[in-house]
Amino acid sequence: MKATITVLGIAAATLALPAAAQMNMSAFYVGAGVGQSKFKDACGGLPAGASCDDKDTALRLFGGYQVNRNFAAEVGYHDLGEVKASAFGATASAKANVWELNGLGLFPVANQFGVYGKLGLHHGELKDGSSESGNGWSWGAGLQWDIMPQLALRGEFQRYLKVAGESDAKVDVLGLNAIWRFR
Repeated sequence: MKATITVLGIAAATLALPAAAQMNMSAFYVGAGVGQSKFKDACGGLPAGASCDDKDTALRLFGGYQVNRNFAAEVGYHDLGEVKASAFGATASAKANVWELNGLGLFPVANQFGVYGKLGLHHGELKDGSSESGNGWSWGAGLQWDIMPQLALRGEFQRYLKVAGESDAKVDVLGLNAIWRFR
């Protein structure tokens, strides 16, 4: 089985080389972001007197390719932070992160400003003493300001559904991202 996957991977890479040679390098970009995550419904069902902090700092690294003026594809890593709860002297916490693949629909509204929507898939991991992982969908929307041809800033909201395993854990992120285009 591994040999078959290896052979198919090599064949796909070989066939993709001519297309990759024709790609416009100026359409590639990298980015980083910071934001605030909120673990939805993480604090529900706790006993009276319990405390819960379901918000944390989220950090993001990503890269993308601008296919045309209105469409881009991105791949990235998002550290969603940690949720913490305590009750009667006991504490518990869970950390979450995702690897993601997103498609972006971009719509310029003025010279340097635009809006976008995004839809993607992610592979998430939730660690709370044990580790649970799974796949899910994400969606989001935001505003983009092109400060100069190479540099842009984005303000965005993104929701991750089913972050890990069988749980229905949702995480929302409100963030600010910086993008550097290779032009």
